[in-house]
Amino acid sequence: MIRTAILGASGYVGGELLRLLSTHPVLEATRLFGDSKAGQEVAAVHPHVAPAYPGKIFERFDDVSLDGLDLVFAALPHGESQKIAHQVLDRGLKLVDLGADFRLSDPQDYERWYGEVHRAPELLGEFTYGIPELRRDEIRSARAVAAAGCYPTAAILALKPLADAGLVDPASLIVNAASGVSGAGRGLKESTSFNTVAGSLSAYGLLDHRHTAEMEQALGGSVLFTPHLAPMARGILATCYGTATRDMAADEPLDTLRSTYAAEPFVHVTADPPATKWVAGSNAAHVTARYDKRTGRVLAICTIDNLGKGAAGQMIQCANLIFGLEEMAGLSVCGVYP
Repeated sequence: MIRTAILGASGYVGGELLRLLSTHPVLEATRLFGDSKAGQEVAAVHPHVAPAYPGKIFERFDDVSLDGLDLVFAALPHGESQKIAHQVLDRGLKLVDLGADFRLSDPQDYERWYGEVHRAPELLGEFTYGIPELRRDEIRSARAVAAAGCYPTAAILALKPLADAGLVDPASLIVNAASGVSGAGRGLKESTSFNTVAGSLSAYGLLDHRHTAEMEQALGGSVLFTPHLAPMARGILATCYGTATRDMAADEPLDTLRSTYAAEPFVHVTADPPATKWVAGSNAAHVTARYDKRTGRVLAICTIDNLGKGAAGQMIQCANLIFGLEEMAGLSVCGVYP
């Protein structure tokens, strides 16, 4: 077994990691760190996984806690992974980080979008950007992976094949995406309370949402990104647009997605507009695309589970590659419906 620690195990992503690892054939959730819940049992925080972790306790993290481990999953707020990355890597452990600290290759970009100086810029070159469909070979040989953000994963999977094929102008990209409330984390906030969210759809982060930087880095252009909060627990639907570089058949963008993702186990290309329910609880991404002759624009849509392919599922997919395991181990391509 591969002995695995989870930093941030008491949060929503931590809970999803625990759920997925409970049936993983090789990765074992050995140490669970959650400082705010230290001393509490898993059953009290994540009752849905209680049968798989009887008597398991959340611990407070310290350097000694890494003894005897092989892999660390970090599901921490931005800025926190910079504090522990050296400790993990200097011990020869593999690290899959879901935080934003090592996703951007330029520390000045991090300072611009996150409003603070990067405290471990010397480690940026150690991390591979974690979307396996883009960087599979690099992830296989990596010792550290910066798993992509949930919004960027959806937008990049929808748009990158079209940009790479020269079908859209990379300087013209627009991404409108709606996320379930779990994307805001487990902390209590008025903006994500039931009374605020139920029956309402709202935009936020206008013009300056931090995930814009990831999208632009991967797509090689400029992106106008507007995130929305949807009245659902989990899921992301990203509706993306770009100015077409030429006239084309209406289905040419869809055919491009089909050829790009033909061998990808987790990306399903569909002619139908995808829905978040289709991917709930899975590591799947459903994508579609069209060319609109009337406006001269290309439309591309992707849906993922923000806790699955947008977080815990993608982290496990990356870890499977790092350790030379079956890439689909512990992961499902099928959502939970209804």
